[in-house]
Amino acid sequence: MAPVNRALSVAVAVPLALILAGCGSDAPTPPPASAVAAPSPSLPSPSAAGVAPIPTGDPATRARETVRTLSDAGLAGQVLMPYAYGDNADRVDGAAAAGNQKLAGVNTPAEMVAKFGLGGVILVGFTAGDPTGATNPATNVDNPQQVRALTDGLQAAARRLPGGAPLLIGTDQEFGVVTRVRTGATQLPSAMAFGAAGRPPLTQAAWHAAGQELAAMGINLDFAPVADTLGAQGSSVIGSRSYGADPAANAAQVRAAVRGIQGGGVSAALKHFPGHGHTTGDSHDDLPIVRQSPAQWEREDRLPFAAGIDAGVAVVMSGHLDVEALDKGVAATFSHKIMTDVLRGRLKFTGVAVTDAMNMAPAMKWPAGEAAVRALNAGNDMLLMPPDITAARDGILAGLQNGSLKRERLVEAVTRILTLKFRSERPQPDLSVLESPEHRKAVLAADAAAVTVLKGRCSGPLVTGPVTVTASGGRETARSGLVEALQQAGVPVQAAGGTVVHLIGYGDHTTDLSPDAAVTVSMDTPALLAAAKSPTLVATYSSSRLSLDALAAVLAGKAKAPGRSPVQAGKLPRSACRK
Repeated sequence: MAPVNRALSVAVAVPLALILAGCGSDAPTPPPASAVAAPSPSLPSPSAAGVAPIPTGDPATRARETVRTLSDAGLAGQVLMPYAYGDNADRVDGAAAAGNQKLAGVNTPAEMVAKFGLGGVILVGFTAGDPTGATNPATNVDNPQQVRALTDGLQAAARRLPGGAPLLIGTDQEFGVVTRVRTGATQLPSAMAFGAAGRPPLTQAAWHAAGQELAAMGINLDFAPVADTLGAQGSSVIGSRSYGADPAANAAQVRAAVRGIQGGGVSAALKHFPGHGHTTGDSHDDLPIVRQSPAQWEREDRLPFAAGIDAGVAVVMSGHLDVEALDKGVAATFSHKIMTDVLRGRLKFTGVAVTDAMNMAPAMKWPAGEAAVRALNAGNDMLLMPPDITAARDGILAGLQNGSLKRERLVEAVTRILTLKFRSERPQPDLSVLESPEHRKAVLAADAAAVTVLKGRCSGPLVTGPVTVTASGGRETARSGLVEALQQAGVPVQAAGGTVVHLIGYGDHTTDLSPDAAVTVSMDTPALLAAAKSPTLVATYSSSRLSLDALAAVLAGKAKAPGRSPVQAGKLPRSACRK
């Protein structure tokens, strides 16, 4: 963590765009012989290249000048954004080294940056209960101090490459069920909680705090916000990761989140373009089909993405989705009609387009090299999480040689990436900004505005006498958090025999409901509340500690529940207390 690394670290606030994810199988897929350039050009080693001086001047001009200095291999490396094994850039254990050898033929993350001249790295993590967790093959985030040391080391490796451009270092910090850094940082609620609050200024303030904290850790690209609008049949897939079912309300939330993240110093990435909220299929497993008419897509999905682009979003992520209204039978990631004609032409997006993870099932239809060329030709600028980095790089080089990939297309992609990087350079905040009182205050305001009573009283305490808090299996952290929050709010709590407040969350079913609960609280989408028999039904949409603090204040009668559910839960009203 030398001072020079902090001074050269990157954060982001620019008009460019991309869309998301960070998940998939990591089994390498060798490219066909015709897709491999042999021998592959190699980049100069960091020691041979030395530390490149940082150019000054207009970022776009610097980008064009830097592109002219890069070899074909250097250009190919800039469009790659893989994950790596290990929680330190230069020192890893045997298991991490073996993972990196399988993925890239190197031992450490820094060596991966050096070998391929990478344009970016995504930090990943497995967490039980995370809908993307099972497809994250590595965990290299633990706490903010460790992440800062890792990102400093990665940036040091990047600065020694030809051109000296910084890395884009991204992660999936959506908050809610998809969160990578879970300790030591202020935890925002899920997107759906912000939708329930319905107050974009609170959304912007909370995300500004998150942006500052991510920037302090050395993360300069956040694969958020989710701009998907939920349809009646799609909520089980994206769920609380979305702001809700109303496109106009979602657009206001997306605009606020983008401004907040980027105002805090980190590039935002809209996902999953052109919209993942109207399908029950999961693109981690197969190619979902989105059966909408063109008019329905315009009415239901276009608006939030357009709002994010209008707000100056840096990146847009392409979804592995068959959106029949736009290009029937073709995954959006590989569709020129969608990624160029619609995104660039109709929505006027001029930033960076990134694929969803290339190690997800729909992208593994082709060998890694061929998939890379197809995604670039569709209009993507950056390839996220290729399953075999060497094969992806060599496929790009083979495409240049055989004409299946025009050099102008690759140069265009790298120029956009470098322009974003150079526009994003700014001093890095100190880690002392994490969990600051100001940040906690901003986020708690959003949590308090989100709490929704779908059934029950609208004033006064919602519980009487001693309270017993129960929870569905595996939710001990949330249960104990609410116990502490209730005690701090002056509510007596006992282990058994009290008025039962029962917590449910992501992935729960009717069997996880409690027949004895006086109050049932959903910490994810409120759908399951429609089957609950409790006389009082409450939604927080989130299980973060600040969400539980806000819930405790409502249960104790010290605060009202001003939220309104942004999705329908059976026949329940959106709110029993707010019209």
